[in-house]
Order: sequence, then structure tokens, then C-alpha cells
Amino acid sequence: MPIITAPVVTPEVPDVPPPVDVPEIGYASITYVDPTGTRWPMTDLSADWYTLADGVSGLGAAPYTLTADPHPRGGSRLRHVQPQARNIVWPVLVKGADHTEFTKNWRDLARAFTRTLRLAPDGSRVPGWLEVARPDGSARRIAVYYSDGWDGRGQTASGITWDSAVVTLWCEDPYWLDVHAQTVHRETGAGVDYLAPYPSVSSSQVLGATTVVNSGDVDVWPTWTVTGPATSIVFTREDTGDAFTLDMEATAHGALLAGETVTISTDPPRVRSDTGENLVDGLNWPEAVLWSLPPGETPVVFQLNGAETGSAVDLTYYPRYETA
Repeated sequence: MPIITAPVVTPEVPDVPPPVDVPEIGYASITYVDPTGTRWPMTDLSADWYTLADGVSGLGAAPYTLTADPHPRGGSRLRHVQPQARNIVWPVLVKGADHTEFTKNWRDLARAFTRTLRLAPDGSRVPGWLEVARPDGSARRIAVYYSDGWDGRGQTASGITWDSAVVTLWCEDPYWLDVHAQTVHRETGAGVDYLAPYPSVSSSQVLGATTVVNSGDVDVWPTWTVTGPATSIVFTREDTGDAFTLDMEATAHGALLAGETVTISTDPPRVRSDTGENLVDGLNWPEAVLWSLPPGETPVVFQLNGAETGSAVDLTYYPRYETA
């Protein structure tokens, strides 16, 4: 059967404020996106709030903890490298035409940052995002939680129509994500006669053998979405041999029917149907290895069983970077 591939669509970053020169990253436009999705421009110097470049830090390479063992011939040998959560220091000036307008802006921004610490209805905490956009159209973002610092300067004349705060934002994942998802799509097309118009060989089992490119600096953990019909699917990383199988017939759901989907997250390990069913028992534990994609090129294969016209696999990931 023919394999249909879809092009990668690169969306535009909305509402980008004017770029300014920011320490550690250079000329860029920066926006804070709070947990409600509201966008707060941080580099528009004509707005009622903007970043004070003097004092910005934490936008460079991720911090690491190194574990080493003494070497009998002297010195040490590096045994383990562990990336650590990072802190971003973010000075912000807030102002208003009068005291009433300034107070409203001050309170609104405080709520936008501290909202990251509030529990959502499902019991989780939703982070904010700090986005850094470049003049060439590229953009990266990092998930942030408010830590401390929303305090006024306490100086003469401050707190009336203007004041500034030096906010510390805590990032549990120290790496920056590309705002544009990278995708690989494989779909089973309509079958053709073996002898028409000439002898041909096709497979309803191997849906895609391809090379996936991770343009980032560190490993990414992709998400897979499988669209039925399908009974089982094997995901293999050919350079290491790591693989995992999702056997739908081993779950309470049964085989995927036409149009039904199941989504597999590799970090954290999670398998959900489009109706929210937990199907993680369909993975071939303990042999299953939910592998990552390292920087560069990685050969992968998706082998789908029970495939018919419309069966598809979508791989999605966001490249991760050391710096903004």
C-alpha cells in the first residue's frame, strides 16, 4: 500500500512585541504567557510594563551537577551529569497614567505571575511560559513558576505612578523548547492491484521507515498518535534497537476501529485513547523501551498490524535547547 506523508506546517508566533537588546541573548522580543493563555509583552518600551535589561539573568546554558569518582592515578573521572532546575531573574518596571491605573497594572501582573502556583481543577499546577522570539521568526520558550520578588522598591516617589520588581522565576525543566512542533506523518493509502499497471510489491505492515531529525541540543521525548484501524504497532529506533509495542487487543478497549485514536507519551509514560481510557497495560512491559530522539538524525520504523486505508501514525516533538 502507498504511504502518504504530510508536510510540516510552521505556525507563526502571535503578538510579538518589539525586539530589544537583552543580556545573555541579544536582540529579541520577549513575551510572558500566563496560565490562562493571556500574553504579556515584556519588551515593548511604550507599554505600561516592560523588562529592565539591567539585572536579567538565567537565560544561558542549563545548570548541571557533576558526579565524579576518584581515579587511582590522580584526579577524578566524570561518572554522571545531572541537569538542574534553573532560576531566571526578571526585573520589571510597571507604570500608569495615574495611581489608579498603576495600581491596576501592578495587581494584574502580580496575579499573572503568581497564578502559576494555584491548583487547577484537576489538582495540577499550570506553568506560565517565557517566550523569546528572534527577528528571523524563530522562537523558544520555557515553562516558569513564580518564586519570589514581586515587591516594590520602597523608594521616594515609587509606588505612586510607577514601581519596579525583581521577579525570580523557577523552571523545573532547565531547557528551552522550540515553539514550533516538529511532526512526522505516515498514513496507509488505498491498495492497488499487484499487476496493474505493472508488477509491484507493497506492505500493509511497515507503515514508515524514516530518518527523524532533532535540531535541538538535547534529547527529546516524542508523543505518538495512532489512528485506526489497527490491532498493534511496533515503534523501533534502529540505531540502538530500542523498541516498544502497543498491543491494542491486549487492552480492555480492543483493536482500534476506523477513526479511533490512541496517544502514547514517552515522558511521562502514558497511553490514552481518544475517550480518555488508560491503555498503558497494552505496552509490552518489561521489554518496552520508550526511547528518546537524540540531537541529529535518528532512523526509526513504525510497523502497524491490522492496517487499512486511513490507518496512520503521527510523531510529534519539540526540539529542546540549552539557551534562549
